[in-house]
Amino acid sequence: MPRFVIAPHFRLHEWVAEEKGYFKAEGLEYEFRHIWGGDDPGKSHATPNKVGAYTSFEKGRETNVSCACHWTVNVAASQGLGKMYADAYSVSPAAVFVPPESDIRHPADLRGVPISVGHQSGSHYSTIQALEQYLPADEIKLSFADGILFSRLERLVDRQVPAAALFSGPYYFVEQLGFRKIIDTSFMIASMLTGDPDPQDVKKYFRALRRAQRDIDLRPELYTHHYRKEFPKRFLDQMDPRRWGPGERIVFEPYTKEVFEDSFKWVREHKIFEPAAMGAGCYEEACVSLTE
Repeated sequence: MPRFVIAPHFRLHEWVAEEKGYFKAEGLEYEFRHIWGGDDPGKSHATPNKVGAYTSFEKGRETNVSCACHWTVNVAASQGLGKMYADAYSVSPAAVFVPPESDIRHPADLRGVPISVGHQSGSHYSTIQALEQYLPADEIKLSFADGILFSRLERLVDRQVPAAALFSGPYYFVEQLGFRKIIDTSFMIASMLTGDPDPQDVKKYFRALRRAQRDIDLRPELYTHHYRKEFPKRFLDQMDPRRWGPGERIVFEPYTKEVFEDSFKWVREHKIFEPAAMGAGCYEEACVSLTE
């Protein structure tokens, strides 16, 4: 059985690296394993209220390298649930969307409107961060009852929720369908190392992703079809990923101590976790760098 487990994270890189043979070229023995599992992501993403990315770290992810928003990885690593990989991060386009017929047209119009986000996930933090420019905290209303990414997508498309925060393929899909983008909520994503992987395997993995990133930068239209591999089956006939963008971009620069501490402080000040549940917030203990 391959000893290095890779979990695609609703982005193109892992699929491109496999298609182009970059993992094999690095000599990496691996397998793909979906964190949220199943052939129908809409159902597997329909999690109970207040279950999100951090919850999956608490349960234990069966992968050697996985991703989540940098805020959650920051706290999870501070709690000893893995090691934050400090040699790269990524940035994903994200936004709050409403149906085209909605009366909501300006961020201030979201006052008191329940916005579907993932609990302690990127959409949770980034929606607050974007909207606090327009609204006081007590007028930003978030709903954690609508599940992970694809479940929120389905509920927005079915008009079961008035607004939802989406990223990656779902971001482009609702744009294609004519849904209205109210405010950009793009956010940073970090990687978590779990299960004590061989550092050389981790290096091989990220070298392959770096080659994939260059391919995506050069000819994104050749690879956007890979979004289909993680979408709910009900939407496949409607999707036209030829119209979509490259999505998340990996930045092969350090996730610095200053960024770590600033993010940890922001999470603490916004009381997204109980203080005792956040860990020490020590960069040297929570993060690992594999650079020479």
